[in-house]
Amino acid sequence: MKLSAKAEYACLAMLALARHRPDEPPVRIREIAESQGIPERYLVQILLHLKGAGLVTSVRGASGGYRLTRLPERISIGEVLLAIDGPEDPHREARGPEARALASVWDEVRLAEQEVLDRISLADVTERTAPRDWVI
Repeated sequence: MKLSAKAEYACLAMLALARHRPDEPPVRIREIAESQGIPERYLVQILLHLKGAGLVTSVRGASGGYRLTRLPERISIGEVLLAIDGPEDPHREARGPEARALASVWDEVRLAEQEVLDRISLADVTERTAPRDWVI
């Protein structure tokens, strides 16, 4: 799987937003950019894509910023990647039995990959970053 820098930045921005509760003020672009190491001007473009996909909403004004449109449990990593990179390009036509057999393997890999990405939510990933209390 190839992941573009833009897609990774989008996931990082979404994870930054996922850490904030819906009752908290919106998160400012500068705060996301600084905490995730994303160039601010690039982040603006990414957030516009995510807004167009209905994954984030913006709040204008002095206390404005961005927030998720749904709970982090209800947004998958697959949705974020789709919003940024669009659907995967169809593979080229395979000629010959070996090439067709190999193409079917790549299709299976892509399908399995997409199933995993669609199953893992923003909440799942933020949970992986939370400190754990280990009992010995």
